[in-house]
Amino acid sequence: MRSPPPPARRPQAPRSRPAPGPSPLAPGRPQIGPALWVTAGLIAAVWLQEIVDLLGFGGGLDVYGIEPRAPGTFWHVLTAPFLHYGFPHLIANTVPLAVLAFMSAVRGVGRFLAVTLVVAVVGGGLVWLLGRGGSVHLGASELIFGYLAYLLGVGWWERTPAAIGVAVVAAVLYGGILWGVLPGNPAVSWEAHLFGFLAGLLAAALLHGRRPGKMAGGKRG
Repeated sequence: MRSPPPPARRPQAPRSRPAPGPSPLAPGRPQIGPALWVTAGLIAAVWLQEIVDLLGFGGGLDVYGIEPRAPGTFWHVLTAPFLHYGFPHLIANTVPLAVLAFMSAVRGVGRFLAVTLVVAVVGGGLVWLLGRGGSVHLGASELIFGYLAYLLGVGWWERTPAAIGVAVVAAVLYGGILWGVLPGNPAVSWEAHLFGFLAGLLAAALLHGRRPGKMAGGKRG
């Protein structure tokens, strides 16, 4: 006897999976609105902190700056960039911090937060490890130099017209501050400037090391 043929299977409709949402670190269109909000929040935070520090603590919060190689103080790398030695110090940093933070955040708030973390931890960590002993390093200039380096690094790594244009604008506006990476005034933390700048370059390399449209191992015909 012949066995009956197996029942014919009905063709199944193709299944599809929802496309994953965009990564907060993925490149995209300029985010002007979110960049304005995160920049305003950053400036408001450093000003509010300084007002509370001076009026409520008499400047006592400055002890949370970076003390090179002081045991148990490494975590101060997360607080030092947001502290200042009084209002003149803060006023001097406010405009370049706002401008460079906004220019960095336009590329995406997720990337901006990642850059800020890299600059604070890596740059501050190097200050803690290699900075002058017997001193306390604090101030947003570490972030300023980090954001400037990030914008210049993005221009170098991506080499797109937009990235190069932003890098040129940043260099024209604030390229002159790069002299601050050299030792000079003992009251100024050139170490924070130098290591913040290096950390900004590192952040650019980590986030933009592969230029758009260039595949790994690709060949030209």
